Amino acid sequence: MKNVKHVIAISSCKGGVGKSTIACALALELAHRGLKTGLLDADIYGPSLPSLFQLRDAKVQSNEFKLLAPIAYKGLKLMSFGFLLGDAPAVMRGPIVTRYIQQLLFQTDWGELDYLILDMPPGTGDIQLTITQSIKLTGAVIVTTHHSLSLVDTARGILMFEKVKVPILGVIENMAYFSAPDTGKKYCIFGEQKAGALSKRFGVKTLAEIPVLAQLSGDMRAYQANPFIQKAADELLQAVELAQLCQSELKDAGYRDGKVVLVFSDGRELSAPAFDLRANCQCALCVSEVTGQRLVNAKKIPADINPQEILPLGNYAVGITWSDGHSSGIYPYSMFK
Repeated sequence: MKNVKHVIAISSCKGGVGKSTIACALALELAHRGLKTGLLDADIYGPSLPSLFQLRDAKVQSNEFKLLAPIAYKGLKLMSFGFLLGDAPAVMRGPIVTRYIQQLLFQTDWGELDYLILDMPPGTGDIQLTITQSIKLTGAVIVTTHHSLSLVDTARGILMFEKVKVPILGVIENMAYFSAPDTGKKYCIFGEQKAGALSKRFGVKTLAEIPVLAQLSGDMRAYQANPFIQKAADELLQAVELAQLCQSELKDAGYRDGKVVLVFSDGRELSAPAFDLRANCQCALCVSEVTGQRLVNAKKIPADINPQEILPLGNYAVGITWSDGHSSGIYPYSMFK
């Protein structure tokens, strides 16, 4: 891994949103631009990379250094537990899974790479923790849909990565809509969101809105350059550059005179009343994902509500655990003055 410049985790924290397909498409786009790129399928229980690239019969060999030689495809270096296991089911406990994922990371001869894309398994379990504790990730991209359950898991994913000090580079909204080929009319399959809704709610940037595309539904070997994927790749590269430039902008976060106070490295201070932040929380427990109505009764919030823990979330928001036990809220800097 010493010759890998950037490691990017593509995560969803929920299955069925097209995360693996997006990870493959982004890796192909980066490789097409001449960037040295690797793609690791980190899902031990349900590896998808062999199926997406129709490489079920590919056999991984070890080289003279007893390292696994990744499968080469169109400038990409591919590795998946599926190449080692074939079609047999992976029936194993957590500690064994941890060892396998470490083997795929550290005993694969990646060589020199500009980007290693990690197609993370859905959820926030052992594999995710093993990866975040074993290597330094440049950042993570969350893939989601407009479906309410996916948005709930988006918040969980953001909090999970930030708690282990992995910056969120942005969100990709997949299957955002379907354009009818005969009329061009847009149909929002999972519900329509206002522009910038995710940024307002979670404080993170939306890298791209990708519609339902036929070419992303089949063999990735037939993938051709697509403007939506190209835009997502452009935004990803910019987010990586920005993440390198903006390290530790938030210097301190605390509680003073009934307010949550944020102090930045350039001397700026932002603050907001603790009660107002708690009452205006945008998490799924506080706002209905279906109707948008507030579920919180402000009269039931203690007047002396105060933060028990303030967790910086990259350079865009903080997560707060409150004295009433509420802990799933994300509070963008835009909520502070």
